[in-house]
Amino acid sequence: MVKLLHGSKLIRKAWICFLTATFVSALTVAAEEPGSAQTPQPEPAAEANDRQAVLLDVQGPIGPATAEFVTGSLEKAAALGAELLIVRMDTPGGLDASTRDIVKAILNSPVPVATFVNPGGARAASAGTYILYASHIAAMSPATHVGAATPVAIIGGKPSGEQGEPAEGEDDSAAPASPADTMSRKAVNDSVAYIRGLADRYGRNADWAESAVREAASITAEKALEIGVIDLIANDVGDLLKQVNGRTVRVKGRDLVLQTESLLVEELEPDWKSELLAVITSPTIAYLLLLIGIYGLIFEGYNPGAVLPGVIGAICLLLALYAFQMLPVNYAGFALLILGIILMIGEAVAPSFGALGIGGVISVVIGSIILIDTDVPGYVVSRPLIGALALVSSLGLMAIIGVAMKARQRPMVAGREELIGAMGTALTDFERQGDVFVHSERWNAVSTSPLQAGQEIVVTGIEGLTLQVRPAGR
Repeated sequence: MVKLLHGSKLIRKAWICFLTATFVSALTVAAEEPGSAQTPQPEPAAEANDRQAVLLDVQGPIGPATAEFVTGSLEKAAALGAELLIVRMDTPGGLDASTRDIVKAILNSPVPVATFVNPGGARAASAGTYILYASHIAAMSPATHVGAATPVAIIGGKPSGEQGEPAEGEDDSAAPASPADTMSRKAVNDSVAYIRGLADRYGRNADWAESAVREAASITAEKALEIGVIDLIANDVGDLLKQVNGRTVRVKGRDLVLQTESLLVEELEPDWKSELLAVITSPTIAYLLLLIGIYGLIFEGYNPGAVLPGVIGAICLLLALYAFQMLPVNYAGFALLILGIILMIGEAVAPSFGALGIGGVISVVIGSIILIDTDVPGYVVSRPLIGALALVSSLGLMAIIGVAMKARQRPMVAGREELIGAMGTALTDFERQGDVFVHSERWNAVSTSPLQAGQEIVVTGIEGLTLQVRPAGR
């Protein structure tokens, strides 16, 4: 019994060391990841003025934090009575739900919105194209581009309009479309109708918008101005304000003449809520919060009354679940992740010499890879982090298995099993039953051979409180 307990303590210590190393490695890798939100340096604050324009920066992938920031900024701009809200944008795309939230907010805004692709080298790809088309004023800087608005989920397949032609003599009606093709066409057609509706609202080029969705077309700022995709090209925000002065835009069913001359520009920055949302909705951060939350609760279960692991674990787990409900989560990956953790814990509690542990590592790795169900840039769990977790988990399991093997091979030091093979002496002469002295204790004993007082004996078995012995040396 003592042997088993000793082995269990060693396994437990090894497991704790392994988990600590896992967290340190994971956090180190995560710290090397670029931040999910970039806050530009604020411009010099303007003096109080009744006429002002509001400027906000949208940088990086479009996600829940971006949608929260833009919609909140539109409400603030309306409360301030701003003449114009400028969205300075550089994005590779983003999540569909967040994009539609931003578009709806712009379409229903009482403040005119000018989306400005800036600075040079910036892009309004994928989701950015929809936001640009939804804005009252669409502007770009030289050396920028727009387009590639095909739904990411179907990239790699055959979007509608690119389906292969049937072979000669083949009846195309005899080959029904696969479910995947049907879903692709539905996604493409929905996106086409959506962006054409935005284009028709402001008289922009709807045909090119459709090609940007169906064919992932992308064009430069100069070409976009030439074919009527955007309204103007500007070098900076000041140039933009000069060019839109006197322009008429339609805002919520009424025509509004923009008076942007001498407007003071006030830049809005994300508040604490948007900043927090930007951090926790990063797939890598949400993934780490989930792991820390689960392991924290496990540590609290192993050490009742420790309090701190349980508190931190509960907070991290709730934050992770809040983030995951905003992200496109693959619940099969989530289930595999939880299963893998359970299997690795099982390996530590009841060593199976690798069967549970290896299965747990494989389950965690696969679950981590497929956890986020999207190919949008910036919305995947860090591959280096998954690799580091797999490596540390494997090393930790090897250490746990090694400790278990050593504990199994270590001789017993207490308990009934430890008496087997123990040496002692006979206290009296007896032929079958008598008393012996073993481990500083007097025991009743039975022997198949006669024994003399003082003769050395060896314990061969135990039945109740009676030892089975034989003369030593036989």
